[in-house]
Amino acid sequence: MHGTIESASKLDALRARATSLPLEQFDPGDPELFRTDTFWPYFDRLRREDPVHYCKDSMFGPYWSVTRYNDIMEIETNHSVFSSASALGGITIRDIDPDLRRESFISMDPPRHAAQRKTVAPMFTPTHLDNLAINIRKRSAECLDNLPRGEVFDWVDQVSIELTTQMLAVLFDFPWEDRRKLTRWSDVATTIPGPDGLVATEEERMAELTECAAYFSRLWKERSEQPPKSDLLSMMAHGAATRDMDAKNFLGNLILLIVGGNDTTRNTMSGSLLALSQHPDQYRKLRENPDLLDSFVPEVIRWQTPLAHMRRTALSDFEFRGKHIKKGDKVVMWYVSGNRDEDVIERPYEFIIDRARPRTHLSFGFGIHRCVGLRLAELQLKIIWEEILRRFDHIDVVGEPKRVYSSFVKGIETLPVKIAA
Repeated sequence: MHGTIESASKLDALRARATSLPLEQFDPGDPELFRTDTFWPYFDRLRREDPVHYCKDSMFGPYWSVTRYNDIMEIETNHSVFSSASALGGITIRDIDPDLRRESFISMDPPRHAAQRKTVAPMFTPTHLDNLAINIRKRSAECLDNLPRGEVFDWVDQVSIELTTQMLAVLFDFPWEDRRKLTRWSDVATTIPGPDGLVATEEERMAELTECAAYFSRLWKERSEQPPKSDLLSMMAHGAATRDMDAKNFLGNLILLIVGGNDTTRNTMSGSLLALSQHPDQYRKLRENPDLLDSFVPEVIRWQTPLAHMRRTALSDFEFRGKHIKKGDKVVMWYVSGNRDEDVIERPYEFIIDRARPRTHLSFGFGIHRCVGLRLAELQLKIIWEEILRRFDHIDVVGEPKRVYSSFVKGIETLPVKIAA
């Protein structure tokens, strides 16, 4: 079911439902809305009519939705009331079984958060990024030069996944021949278990993530016995705040770094080609002026919004915009809605690669939990498009994208494309 392509009339009917459904029946976190790309009118209506909305019943239980740009920033920076802690449920709308919760620095509150985050931050300094850029360009060139000509292929698999997985292997100094394991573990970590999913049950997910932990534990032991190096695993193995992590914290930080380095960049890489395909005037503008890549990259990241939301849990009763949020309530900050907020972003439903303020977006989060690798993500996207523009006059999207069944990862599973012979 999750892989079907709906007819245009069915999609129109799904979108139209958002105008007729009473607000109290809204469940904007339904993954089916994201798989069918029909969630937009729900958030448009919530921003207008009920920007802090309570859903009483969903597959994820009850939750609040915060949908306006400035309200999201306010919740995100109020750590005394809104917690990221994994012990309370963590950062996604989907609750994890308490026995399976894994602490990572994104699912920690101050002050512990800062010490663990600081351990991996040197990977993303300007000097280190300059060195990584050489590697990224070389691998991007090799990948693009090996693409088929004159035949349909899947851009997601052959470009987006391959390049982001290569980058992850470099960041971790991970065995090259096993690099696709990183992609699999990232997908398994974020998927919703079910008969049509990557894993059928939560137990299957944990079995695969246990394999991930065992594999990395072997590498960790090697790095801890070697002098410090400049890969993420070595940084954590020798870092004062991370070298003595328990097993759950260790796996939590690994999954965070794998998902952060995989899903976000991969889906923005796929979304960039899809966006240009849907806006040929902007594609032409970019070909005629490649210097626009500096504003194109953040515009794509806003447009795609690779992670649709982040979640917090209320530590105490709190009144916000006239609504009474109770201690223990789940509060979901919808980045995908904030990035279409007309009150903050001019013409938000237009894809404009030469926007005056393209970095006005929430895709990387805001405040202390802002994505630690955001500059690397931007760098990867810029370099791949520099290399694409050097090689190809045009890459044609020749079919509909298949989208991920998830209201957390706003992703593209497949994207059929063709490069002229």
